[in-house]
This record gives sequence, structure tokens and C-alpha cells, in this order.
Amino acid sequence: MNAAADHPQDHQQDVLTRLRGLQPTLVPSKRRVAAYILRAPAHAATQTISELARAAQTSESTVLRLCQELGLRGYRELRITLAAESGREQERAANRRIGSDISRDDDLDSIIDTVTFTDQQAIADTARNLDRAALAEAVVLTAGARRVDIVGVGASAVVALDLQQKLHRIGLIAYVWHDTHAALTAAALLGPADVAIGVSHTGTTPDVVDVIREASARGAMTVALTGVPNSPLAAAADVLLTTVDRETTFRSGATASRIAALCVVDVLFTAVAQRRYDQAIAALEATREAVVTRRSTSGNAPTAR
Repeated sequence: MNAAADHPQDHQQDVLTRLRGLQPTLVPSKRRVAAYILRAPAHAATQTISELARAAQTSESTVLRLCQELGLRGYRELRITLAAESGREQERAANRRIGSDISRDDDLDSIIDTVTFTDQQAIADTARNLDRAALAEAVVLTAGARRVDIVGVGASAVVALDLQQKLHRIGLIAYVWHDTHAALTAAALLGPADVAIGVSHTGTTPDVVDVIREASARGAMTVALTGVPNSPLAAAADVLLTTVDRETTFRSGATASRIAALCVVDVLFTAVAQRRYDQAIAALEATREAVVTRRSTSGNAPTAR
């Protein structure tokens, strides 16, 4: 049973955030409405349903179906919510004196501001919208697992490796896989006492989805960490943890997506460590002591040759 169904996201979750997450999985007619709203939410909030449907080249019934998919009671609630949320976003951007994208003529300071703001906003949006019930379930499962197998490929492999190192550091048996064959053979040996965690920002990477399905078929509990709540990975997992980010020119949003995922990894790890407090403190001290002699100090730093 997918935990996304057991623990639905709070309807107070930002509508713009939900819309960004749903957009890749929507049918073309709804995707046009989503794209139109996301391009100019403040303007969309001023339009009647007929005007918005016409601008998005679709029907009023499609707009209403999208409202339902967002968990809203109707178009009026969508307009009110868009007006409030777009106002908050404009205020945040104005305070930072930046726009949402990088133009041909931006100077280096503007690029720094835009990229760092995007990354900071990804963390803030992810933290605000993270499903607390799903996170708590992931913590319990991870802390009590016989072993934890984590899979991610490409950029997501960095996130998967970070989680594996953190869990291993506090004495949990954890493995990380980025080769599909190795991951599938490992998943085939999992059982009800184990946990498999799949990391994929799009939630559509077959290498990750297939491993989670294999682990689930063997009786293991599964966790998805993704930015798309309606993705195949989300549907395949028992517990769903979603991140939030925004794409900008040159895919700086891709960096934001990793930072948002790493933030969730940090939260998950910290909560697991807290649950195993005494064992975690002892393990951290032992591992710290094991590498302390490998660090150079000003008194005995090796001489460059």
C-alpha cells in the first residue's frame, strides 16, 4: 500500500508547489493550464475561468478537473490561493532583488544571487511541504531495518551515497547501488526485515523504479525520494518523500533539486540517529577516533615536494 495514500499531503501545502510537482505527469490539456498558471500566477488569479481556459487553449471543465486534482473545491479557491501565494513569492523575490531566471545580460553578482536564492528556496519549500507522517514512517523503518539498500543513478547517485555514508557512520548496515545489475541482484536478496530507498528527482528512472519494485516483490519495505509525487517511483514505493525545486536557465534547478534531496537526507539521518541516540553517539565517536590521525595539523603537516 502506497504511503502517499495512507498519509496524504496536507491540503495547506502550497498550490504552486503541488502544481510544479504534478506538471510532468499531467495530460497535455491540464499541463497547458499548469504551465500558464506557473508562468504568471498573479495574472492567472485575476482571470475568470473562461479567460484562463481560453488562454491555455483548453476547456473550462479541464480547468475544474485540475482544481480537483490539486485538492481544491473549485476555481474560486484556486484564484484566492494563487493571489496569496504569488504575493508571497513576489515579496521574497523583491527582498532579494532578483528575478526567477538568468538573462543574457546578467552580471556575476546577479547570477550568484539567482542561483543561491533558487537553492535556498528549494530547501525552504521542501521543508514547508514535507509530509511529516511519511517522514516519521521512513524514520521508523530505516532505524529498525536489518539492512538498508539505497539506489540512485546519475546526479541522484550523489544523494544516495550521502545517505549510505551517514547511516553506515552510526552503525546501520547500509549499501548504495548505482549499477542497475548490482542493484537488482541485491534487491532480489532483500526480505521483510529490510528497507530499500530509491532516489530519483523525476521519479521516472527505470534503473531506480525497477529496483524498488523488485525489493517490494521480495517483501522489503520501500521508500521513494523524488520531486514528482505522481511518478512511477512514487507509485511503486510504500513511503513517499517529496522535494520541491524550480528549474531556471542552464538547469541551475538541477543543483537545487540535489540540495533539496540532500536536505531531506540530512533530516532523515538526524531523526534516525536520534531514535538510536546512545548507539549513534558511540558509533560517531568511534568512527571519528578512527580517522583523527589521518588529519594534518599545523605542527606536523606533510611537506610539499
